[in-house]
Amino acid sequence: MDPDKAQQLAAELEVEMMADMYNRMTNACHRKCVPPHYKEAELSKGEAVCLDRCVAKYLDLHERLGRKLTELSVQDEEMMRKSALGQ
Repeated sequence: MDPDKAQQLAAELEVEMMADMYNRMTNACHRKCVPPHYKEAELSKGEAVCLDRCVAKYLDLHERLGRKLTELSVQDEEMMRKSALGQ
């Protein structure tokens, strides 16, 4: 595969994954922090604080998981390289 094409495909996949993460975060935090029946047009102070904390935790967890998955991927690559050299 052409390197430019591969880079474009990777960029498109990253945008798709970020959009999916944003949608999941929005749905999860909305379900958690905003009651199903709206009483006012604006968010209450409690709802706004809840949403802020929820988004911060979600993004923090997403970043931690990304780092851990990258670490595991590097370890897998090293193990595969060592096993290929050992055979």
